Amino acid sequence: MTTDLKQPAPDAAWQDDIRAGVRHVRDLASLPLSPAERAAAQEAAAAHKVRVPKPYLDLIDWNDPADPIRAQVIPSPDELVAAEGELDDPIGDHAFSPVPRLTHRHADRVLLFPTYQCAVYCRFCFRKESLTSIGRGYTLEALEPALAYIAGHPEIREVILTGGDPLSLPDKALAEIRARLEAIPHLRLLRIHTRVPVALPSRITAGLVQALQGRLMVTVVTHFNHAREITQATEAACRTMRQAGFVLLNQSVLLKGVNDKVEMLEELCRELMYRLGVKPYYLHHGDLARGMAYRRTTIAEGQALVAELRQRLSGICNPTYVIDLPDGGGKVPLAASHIEGRDGDTWRIRGQDGRVREYTEVVVDS
Repeated sequence: MTTDLKQPAPDAAWQDDIRAGVRHVRDLASLPLSPAERAAAQEAAAAHKVRVPKPYLDLIDWNDPADPIRAQVIPSPDELVAAEGELDDPIGDHAFSPVPRLTHRHADRVLLFPTYQCAVYCRFCFRKESLTSIGRGYTLEALEPALAYIAGHPEIREVILTGGDPLSLPDKALAEIRARLEAIPHLRLLRIHTRVPVALPSRITAGLVQALQGRLMVTVVTHFNHAREITQATEAACRTMRQAGFVLLNQSVLLKGVNDKVEMLEELCRELMYRLGVKPYYLHHGDLARGMAYRRTTIAEGQALVAELRQRLSGICNPTYVIDLPDGGGKVPLAASHIEGRDGDTWRIRGQDGRVREYTEVVVDS
């Protein structure tokens, strides 16, 4: 069998996509921005890292100042305006980090940070302060205290690779992490939180899949925010992961000016489930990250959106609207309750049509 030398190796393809995109503040000069827009973007990028792979950059409609892809990755001067009450650690990672690169907030699972670098830097990221200040990549030596901690806590069943974006690491590093984790007998599941299938789908290769396959069940949680992000390339990437046996979920962030219309969320959730085979998992209320007030909706607006979304979509297409409470309070559902009241065993419950009905429990005491 001969090899077509014109076909790039799988790893070369995704690395080329990164190199051909925006990687530094100076790369903003190549974008079709007005001089005023470019100066403002450069100022914001100097404060918080900028990186946009070419496949994601190519989705932007530069003739539309409100383009939802542009809004997520092109730096804005609004990011530099911190509102009162915003936090540099909005979900309390630091207080629950017993060793470096690990957060243990819930008994049976931990967050593991193999890298603080990303394939794409989202302007709304709640860890943007850490990504800017730490910004270090992967070494196994840096993970040793965290791996020892996991091995010493048998109550931990699930490890969540986050960061930074774990899938921005090379296959060798991912295989090394997976092997070390699967050697810990009490672990059952490896979960990966990643924006790579959205912004850099060429990274989802056979080599990446092989690096992650082993004893542990693998769940990949993607991060699509808008239906415009769903392309033939992202469809192929998700198909590769599904065929590998990975469970695919998606978490979105509710962002003003990006996806805060019910029609947008409806299309996104349908296409995730029906086209990509990705279950809409969470719709996050915007965290209190500094400089993000201009992208944050009110909770009441979010509740109204998900209430209407529930009317339009089947249950399998509906995400849970959650807020990640500061100080480590965890993710809490925000959807309005359908329970109107209770009188003994009789409950008053509001149905999908808005009518309140009585439901009387019928149980047998044991």
